Amino acid sequence: MGENKTMKLNEWMDKKLPAITDTLTRCLSCQAGVNTQKRFNLAGQKAVHAVADEFISILFPGCHGHAPLAAGPMENLYNTQIRSAAILLAEQAENAFRYQCEFEKCKDCGDCRKKAEEAVMALVASLPGIRDLLQRDIQAAYDGDPAARSLMEIVMSYPGLQAIAIHRIAHVLYQKGVPLIPRVMSEQAHSSTGIDIHPGAQIGGGFFIDHGTGVVIGETCVIGENVKLYQGVTLGALSFPKDEHGNPIKGIKRHPEVRANATIYAGATILGGDTIVGEGAVIGGNVWLTHSVPPGAKVYNQQPKPRIQMAE
Repeated sequence: MGENKTMKLNEWMDKKLPAITDTLTRCLSCQAGVNTQKRFNLAGQKAVHAVADEFISILFPGCHGHAPLAAGPMENLYNTQIRSAAILLAEQAENAFRYQCEFEKCKDCGDCRKKAEEAVMALVASLPGIRDLLQRDIQAAYDGDPAARSLMEIVMSYPGLQAIAIHRIAHVLYQKGVPLIPRVMSEQAHSSTGIDIHPGAQIGGGFFIDHGTGVVIGETCVIGENVKLYQGVTLGALSFPKDEHGNPIKGIKRHPEVRANATIYAGATILGGDTIVGEGAVIGGNVWLTHSVPPGAKVYNQQPKPRIQMAE
């Protein structure tokens, strides 16, 4: 029976497949979502993920691989690893710039390699500062979570740290105008942690996302020092202003600002580019907020009063 079914499928393929493949290949250059050496030569998604993972392993040596680092001088390891990752990233960034030029029909595309190298140099130069920020993020997680038993537990298992580590790398590339790659990196973290941080968001040190699943932080968010979020928090936009053609206007402030030492509990939704959560404010669970609150404010939903039915 199985052989007969296979024969029918093969017979159908013999008849139909040539026309289908001809239709699919006839105009590869006419559609989005096609990446070939002849057309864009963009790095594949997994290649970008691999470079991001390489930089994470530089920031947390021996923590995210298969085994601890072999004993030996760290200088030689760093020199080799950083140089290799930087060269790969520069190639990816150059092709991303070239793609963006073609997409936007740019007339002056001669500096794609220069812009790519400048972006990578900025990231490599930022690595010590990123590491220092991440050390503060690790300590904030340890201080803020009574379930944490060690700093290494946070480094090796906490999704919030994984998400912010990728973000801090992607954010440098975003600031240097690198197309595509920062977003691919951030979506890698989103897929593996459930935490969606746009690479454009500005986030201070000592940042802690507890649990993390379902957190959304928009592109133009500004988050101050020592802020703590719980799962399901959304820092998002209100309705988008549109241009005369009905298209959303890009490049404007759309997302809220959360100032230093604020805490936002699970399920809270805070929206709007003019919305500011003041320093040290506490936003309770499931609060819907579209206006600013002053420093030190405590904003909670009214507690429901349960109805108790007494037994007769």
